[in-house]
Amino acid sequence: MYRRNRKLAGFALTALVGTVLLFGSVTWFLWRESVGVEQKRVADMAQTLGLRTEQLIEGAKTTLARLDKLPEHTCSNAHLRAMEKAAVEHPYVRAISYWHAAKRLCSVGFLQTAPLMPRRADHIYKSGVIAWWPSAQTRMDGVELFLMRYGSHELAIDPRMLLQAAPLKGYRVGLWVQGLRMAVKPAGANLPAPSSLSEGLTVDRKHNRLLSRFSLNTIFPIDIVVAEPMSSFWIRYRQTLEISVLVGLILAGLWVYGIWRYGRFRLSLAAELREALRKNRVQVLYQPVIDLSTGHCTGAEALARWRRDGGKYVNQDVFIRIAEEEGLGTLLTQRVLETTLRELGDLLRAQPLLSINLNLTPADLKGIAFREFLTTSLKTAGVAPRSIKLEITERALVNNAEVRALIHTLRERGHQVAVDDFGTGYSSLSYLESFELDMLKIDKSFVNVIGRDAVTSHVIVHVIEMAKDLGLQMVAEGTESFEQVQWLQQQGVQYGQGFYFSKPLGAAQFREFIRNIHVKVLPLIPDKKRTRVN
Repeated sequence: MYRRNRKLAGFALTALVGTVLLFGSVTWFLWRESVGVEQKRVADMAQTLGLRTEQLIEGAKTTLARLDKLPEHTCSNAHLRAMEKAAVEHPYVRAISYWHAAKRLCSVGFLQTAPLMPRRADHIYKSGVIAWWPSAQTRMDGVELFLMRYGSHELAIDPRMLLQAAPLKGYRVGLWVQGLRMAVKPAGANLPAPSSLSEGLTVDRKHNRLLSRFSLNTIFPIDIVVAEPMSSFWIRYRQTLEISVLVGLILAGLWVYGIWRYGRFRLSLAAELREALRKNRVQVLYQPVIDLSTGHCTGAEALARWRRDGGKYVNQDVFIRIAEEEGLGTLLTQRVLETTLRELGDLLRAQPLLSINLNLTPADLKGIAFREFLTTSLKTAGVAPRSIKLEITERALVNNAEVRALIHTLRERGHQVAVDDFGTGYSSLSYLESFELDMLKIDKSFVNVIGRDAVTSHVIVHVIEMAKDLGLQMVAEGTESFEQVQWLQQQGVQYGQGFYFSKPLGAAQFREFIRNIHVKVLPLIPDKKRTRVN
């Protein structure tokens, strides 16, 4: 019950964490998409305003230069008509004046009152243009004007007109040229200076608004600052964000459902496996191990197979992992041993050179329970310990005194001990030297690449040399071709196991295989006579 509750708690935690991550990821992704769309929208608007500002300023400079070259007499009717025409052509121009030194001689446009006399220019350009940015000293009729003088002519520009180039409904927009504020809309809008903002979009949580800054620097350094209430943003992208919530909920629901189904499957599978082991319904198959130098079948590896009540086999890796997680690993090993002794006990007693390899789980190496069960079972069946070889995976070879002592005891009683699936872990030569071992089983992943130009094709050579240095016998797992067998023979590998020789067999089939061993392996080494185990 404790294990079941712990599993349920684990599934619940996985479902909760997965739900939060899925929902958060979807919401974050669509939020970023919405922000990206808004950023592009505002950037396009800002670029339009910036380019328009550049064009207007350049156009104003061109107009001033053209007026300065007029051949008409100063302030004559022809001169005034030319200035009036220029003012009409440029709707952002409020007035055009002609100056001589510090005195205005004549002007046209909407400003016919006393001339503006700002004390000091804000900027003097190398081209000769003199500019006064909108301020209190350029205010006329409640409007802070932008004054631009070239030669003897001066334009009074209404900067508000610069912000008419883009749809600004719901926005507060500010325009800065060369770091100086040119215009804001609506009038009096409180906007931060561009220098206080990073490029792009910023969330101003203090004032509950989105701030966007975009800069252009083609002719003049121009900055646009746009502010939008968060409420407007939510209204504009509400549908997108609502969809994100819906999609997040659907995915989270599917995730929870998947975890629930998987949890039920795992718990159901664990319960079925427990029942199958209790009633001894786990099948054992035997895959022959062949001596590559003589062609003899020296034994087999006992492999557990479990078929559920519906007739479908469960993958071996799956149910063995479940058995280990549910604390059924030792019981599974015991059932495999009992079945092996029941099905092949007489064969092992009659042929003492034959042996069956039994896979041990990490739990089997803890304590003395399995060791005593093994001793008692062999004694009852009348089978010698040498007839049962014990296979231990690399991950089970934990470096502690208890495991070393158990291996030592098992070998003293007559069992040979092999390292299974070698090469998939991290064992080194010095590490293996610290254990009393007899055999090393080369993992099939290394056998598969024999003869191929793969990175791992060279690893098997080092594994073989390691085994030779340790004085260990070798079994190549997953042997499937004649070329692999030839290569293994040339490298001095003693045994092979795999579908080239035989698939895993039932007990009756295994007995038949032994009787006909010379038929199967005769092509392996044509120059040597094949014999069979008697």
